[in-house]
Amino acid sequence: MAFDGITTKSISYELQHSILGGKINKIFEPNKNEVIFGIYANGKNYVLNMCIDSNLYRIHLTTNSKPNPLNAPNFCMLLRKHLLGYKIKSISSDDNLERIVKIELEGYNELSDLTTKYLIVELMGKHSNIILLNDKQFIIDSLRHLDTSSNSYRDILPAHEYVAPTNNKHNFYNVHSSENLYNLIIENKATNLTNFLVGYFTGFSKPFVKNILKDLNINNNEFSKEDIASLYDYISKILNNLDSNEISLINYSNEKGKSDYVIDLISKKSDLDINFFIDDFYYNKETNNNFLSYRNNLLKLISHILKKYSLRLTSINNKLNECANKDQYKLYGELITANLYKISKNYNLDKVELENYYDNNSPITIPLDSTISVANNAKKYFKKYNKLKNALEIVTLQKKETEEELQYIESIIYELEYAKDIQEVNDVYNEISENPIFKDYIQTNNKTNNKKDSNGSMPREYHIDGYTVLVGKNNKQNDYLTTKLASKNDIWFHTKDIHGSHVILKDPSPNVSNDVLIKCAKLAAYYSKARLSTNVPVDYCYVKYVKKPNGSKPGMVIYSNNKTLYVNPSIDD
Repeated sequence: MAFDGITTKSISYELQHSILGGKINKIFEPNKNEVIFGIYANGKNYVLNMCIDSNLYRIHLTTNSKPNPLNAPNFCMLLRKHLLGYKIKSISSDDNLERIVKIELEGYNELSDLTTKYLIVELMGKHSNIILLNDKQFIIDSLRHLDTSSNSYRDILPAHEYVAPTNNKHNFYNVHSSENLYNLIIENKATNLTNFLVGYFTGFSKPFVKNILKDLNINNNEFSKEDIASLYDYISKILNNLDSNEISLINYSNEKGKSDYVIDLISKKSDLDINFFIDDFYYNKETNNNFLSYRNNLLKLISHILKKYSLRLTSINNKLNECANKDQYKLYGELITANLYKISKNYNLDKVELENYYDNNSPITIPLDSTISVANNAKKYFKKYNKLKNALEIVTLQKKETEEELQYIESIIYELEYAKDIQEVNDVYNEISENPIFKDYIQTNNKTNNKKDSNGSMPREYHIDGYTVLVGKNNKQNDYLTTKLASKNDIWFHTKDIHGSHVILKDPSPNVSNDVLIKCAKLAAYYSKARLSTNVPVDYCYVKYVKKPNGSKPGMVIYSNNKTLYVNPSIDD
């Protein structure tokens, strides 16, 4: 991430101009990595977000709300005790471009004495922390505790003196000319400008340096003295304008195509341009991360259940294969019984050869259990026949039910794979929570859902040649569209024998064109498992011919009087 020392410095300048003198009136701790202050300053309400997540560390003003726990964590309660009602006296970041922000706060303690306290926000990857100090620079407490037993050179524990983190890097402000910078590069035998600048100076990130080299058209590995002069001037101009409207953040895409951002020479659109750029960037990133985590956890759970039911179906098919031989056992029993008078009465026979009067008296060899009599062997075969005959009815029903369950589970996997946001995943979660197949697994294994919304998401809506077309996002929504929302003369579309969404063409005219039908069919194919296929069969008929059998799974329907179109999936809106 590009939340480097330069970004930290520029954000702290914006905070100085906006919330300096502001009063802290709210303190929250939404999760173990974040602390949020509500601040009233200059007649406005601001929200300051401080996050020490190892991958998403930052400090900035935010307009995006976070859920507030019912029970405040201990550190949050301590901050409320010490800082509520305090005013922000100063905000500063490290002059060496370290990612450290120091907030000086002034207020009255419980004895009504005017006191000063400090909040230190250290933004250093997995070592990030939020530390509260008293006026003597001793630690009152911190969000994370750290002691020397963990190989640290400093203790971050209550009642210990605060020691700022150190490193061996240098301050670019101390490089007073391009000549000095060029000499440093030569002395250190640098062959890669990006690695040298990031490794030698504090506060620089690789995206920051690479973006400048790209702007100046400087080769990272082959550069001249003139290139270094241009580079020095460009970096110096940025550093000298961090407290101005001449620099802001721009989007940056790294070598892997992942979205990032960097400070660059570009005029601000507002006084808090950098703060709110960071706010939007991380909000979108966190939302996407939460969505992917939530969806993948559910997919993992559903895939486990799918495997379980697939194994069950295999076992049922094996049992059916065994049942297919039931008539053979009946035949053995009948032939043994009919020929008992011919067969020796001893117990040591392991087989017997008899004439099969059902097959022109052709010889047949029948295996026997030598530990029991021949008559008991006949009884054993009849018993096995009757057992398999009864099992066949039960297992046939079990196979039908299991295949229906598998189809339903596969439809859930389809819904999750094509879900676009947390709400759509949550709709699926709510659906499977009501199904006995998943109920025990959801209760014991899935802890991710804390965003239940009884209203759910709305169906997708398209407009094709003046007609409204609705597309379901999940099984329950498909049911609602087809059985509740659609009228009997609307037209229903669905991929033939392929999992997909129900598509409803609302209020079609009696002479609706074939072109409209094809576009709707393409939409149904697009929102199905056949999205990447061609020549996909899509059935369509009037809604009055679509029925939902009693007790059927969500999204399952039967239909008649249908026609079929073969289309390539696409969206024609």
